[in-house]
Amino acid sequence: MNAALDALQRRLGHRFQRPELLLRALTHRSYGADHNERLEFLGDAVLSLAVSSLLYERYAGSDEGDLTRVRAHLVREDSLHKLALALGLPEVLKMSDGEARGGGAQRPSILADAVEAVLGAAHVDAGYEAALDIVRRLLGETIATAASSGDFGKDAKTALQEWLQARRIAVPSYRIIATRGQAHAQTFEVECAVPALDMAALGEGRSRRTAEQEAARRLLDRLNERGR
Repeated sequence: MNAALDALQRRLGHRFQRPELLLRALTHRSYGADHNERLEFLGDAVLSLAVSSLLYERYAGSDEGDLTRVRAHLVREDSLHKLALALGLPEVLKMSDGEARGGGAQRPSILADAVEAVLGAAHVDAGYEAALDIVRRLLGETIATAASSGDFGKDAKTALQEWLQARRIAVPSYRIIATRGQAHAQTFEVECAVPALDMAALGEGRSRRTAEQEAARRLLDRLNERGR
């Protein structure tokens, strides 16, 4: 395996006994039939269980609602996209020339899927405990500070609406800008706009709701930054 894949395994803290699984996890469907979608399907479930287990262990006094909100934040597309960038996945993804020219290696949805596929591959390669160790390595510090950060109490759309209402500004509007991909694997791009402030932000996700949440989060971040 080349140096980039060796470096990726060091960042993951897991060396694959079956390197072909890692290669498959890094292969987009545009590249060929042996792509990562099945591993992504498995990895999505593995990630949810691993994060749930770590939160359950860390926050014994928290109720289901709080834990669910924290988990949703940790496994959302934007969070996985940031993980993918930290792991250097854009440099090792395999995709068609056309997809690469279109910026596929930097697309948040593709990178988030690849993170899940890598976790699925680790689970197949060495079992759930190996995948759990990777999640603990990648998200352990974030999970340890989640309760005190104050960032996870509300979803982004609710937080944005309350921010605006507290200032007597009309609630935001959402509209779909574009959809990409086949019907079973679509990516939505949504705009969140606040006309009274002449501000808008775009969000992307594998469902309209996810894209709306991401757009709301980005707009709220800009509003908070502007207010400092």
